[in-house]
Amino acid sequence: MSDKKQVSAHFHTNLGLYWLVSGALLISVSVVGFPLLLLWFPLGIWATRRYIANMSAELTEQKLIVRKGLITRTENTIPLDKITDMALIQGPIMRLFGLHKLTVETAGQSGTGALINLVGVVDVYHFREQVLTQKSLLNQRQENATQPPTLDALFVENLQQINATLLRIEQILTSHSSQ
Repeated sequence: MSDKKQVSAHFHTNLGLYWLVSGALLISVSVVGFPLLLLWFPLGIWATRRYIANMSAELTEQKLIVRKGLITRTENTIPLDKITDMALIQGPIMRLFGLHKLTVETAGQSGTGALINLVGVVDVYHFREQVLTQKSLLNQRQENATQPPTLDALFVENLQQINATLLRIEQILTSHSSQ
């Protein structure tokens, strides 16, 4: 079975600004942090742009592929049938920027928390719905493939085999009568 790309996630343009403001708030909490703010914004702007440029989330027929990272790049491939939960989280700063964090949890994952965290997906509700819909379609196909054939299906299959046998007999008789 081919694994064609279904959907690619896009990320909000203000995601970098959200990360800059969040980082600045954390840095400014400490007394030592104020001088670091002078470095944070120029370095942070460059780092967030690069990080967002390296982020991608792609839904295929059978899996969700998430790529991200700045220095260490990671690619997580999650089979859709292993996904157990896709939660949406929105803190107060995220609400201010109109962003959500999408968390993906899987069966058999080690440790606590989500396996994947995606922040700033454009139309995150629609993206989550598409992943869950594709997961349901995949589960239905797998269930149909594992179900024993019905009596009607067996009857049709037997008729097709009888038809094929009769065609072979007819070909043999036709070739013998022409000789």
